[in-house]
Amino acid sequence: MDSESPSSSESKKVHLPQYSAILQGSLRSDGSRILLHPEAAKGPFARARNIVFLLLIAIWLAMPIVRLNGHPLVLLDVPNRIFYLFGGSFNAQDIWLLFFVLAGTGFGLAYATAFFGRVWCGWACPQTVFMEAIFRTIESWIEGPRRSRMLLDRSPMTPQKVFKKFAKHAAFIATAIFCSSVFVAYFIGVSGTISFFRQGVRAHWETAIWLTSLAAIFYLNFAFFREQMCLVICPYGRLQSLLVDDHTITVAYDEKRGEPRRQKGETVKRGAAPEKKGDCIDCGQCVNVCPTGIDIRNGMQLDCIACTACIDACDVVMTKMHRPKGLIRYDSLAGIRGEPKKVLRPRLYIYSAICALLVVGTVAANRSRIDFEANVLRLSGAPFAIDNDVVRNGFEIHLVNKRNEPATFEIVPVLEGDMHVVVAQKTLTLGAMKSARVPLFVMVPLADHRADFSMRVRIVSQTADKTVTAMVLGPN
Repeated sequence: MDSESPSSSESKKVHLPQYSAILQGSLRSDGSRILLHPEAAKGPFARARNIVFLLLIAIWLAMPIVRLNGHPLVLLDVPNRIFYLFGGSFNAQDIWLLFFVLAGTGFGLAYATAFFGRVWCGWACPQTVFMEAIFRTIESWIEGPRRSRMLLDRSPMTPQKVFKKFAKHAAFIATAIFCSSVFVAYFIGVSGTISFFRQGVRAHWETAIWLTSLAAIFYLNFAFFREQMCLVICPYGRLQSLLVDDHTITVAYDEKRGEPRRQKGETVKRGAAPEKKGDCIDCGQCVNVCPTGIDIRNGMQLDCIACTACIDACDVVMTKMHRPKGLIRYDSLAGIRGEPKKVLRPRLYIYSAICALLVVGTVAANRSRIDFEANVLRLSGAPFAIDNDVVRNGFEIHLVNKRNEPATFEIVPVLEGDMHVVVAQKTLTLGAMKSARVPLFVMVPLADHRADFSMRVRIVSQTADKTVTAMVLGPN
């Protein structure tokens, strides 16, 4: 029997495309998408990121479970317009405070980006945390490391491949349902989420719609869309060019040290004199570990999320090559070029001033906020009535207790002239986050009512005092 020729045996092998031909971004020149399989980086930055991911996931899981002052750390009860945040209670009247939260978050990201580039994207963004710490880990457990996953994708359909793909997507779906259940618990509480799973869809069809929708978003995003969320939808990466400059600390490749590149496999003897060639051996490990598939050696790019995986990968290669670490490192473009570094610069002064104003505004807003809400509303019907030469106006005091405990309120009209005020209930106690409406009638002799005037009512609680006003109308 003739032995199989080398050419025929070679043709039966499964060849993986070279990184330089494909893995230079997530899109080909014709616009088609490349399915990325980044290799798991190992090193100090990878270990630090894993610790950060675990802490963030633990906080995310704990916030709807851990209770403070009798309520979860975070509970957004939208139907009842009650919001519990880290021991404080808020209602719909406090929605204006959301401005300070959003503005502080936005300028905080701008401030961090001006200093350290897209450190948020690579270390704390939920898209990165869930993708790398949860879904990518599940995929590696089931399908194996990078090379095994690439071979599996390019292999013909076999029972083993069907089983692995089915197991992976089944695990993805189960994980997506779990993640969506945690998010739903932020709005209906842990007990409400447990009740949904116990009592079924018929008893909680609204919850079923939200949970199913969120689970579908989680599954489709992390199973298929993945890095495209960062590259196509998220606007933060597009704003990066406005927020960074040559002195921003970011992940960068030292071109002066690395170029011209050596041939792969070319070694440098320990203690050898500097050669004309650079330290980069064009091994492609920095590309293989990149979650967005870019080549950091091409300079700063919008697709880079500053995850530091390329730093760890390159440091491992430099150690094997007996060369100093840091060919790819955290540095500014000015530092890479050997120019003086400037930490404090005009844009940071501006950002600092804006952040200081936001801090002052937030403190002032919190101090001005009182733990109850009071408004005067006119009763429905005629604006006033005349009875036995007396002009009568009808109002009601709308009281809302925004505290986590019962509170007692006293309604004290401020009398002026011959005005007479009748309050249905001068003192009342409201339960936690409860409200009440108290009728109030203002009577003025017709002979003394020559013009409309403002009537004041003081609302006094154990912790605050508020005065509300209303116009007393009559025949001018």
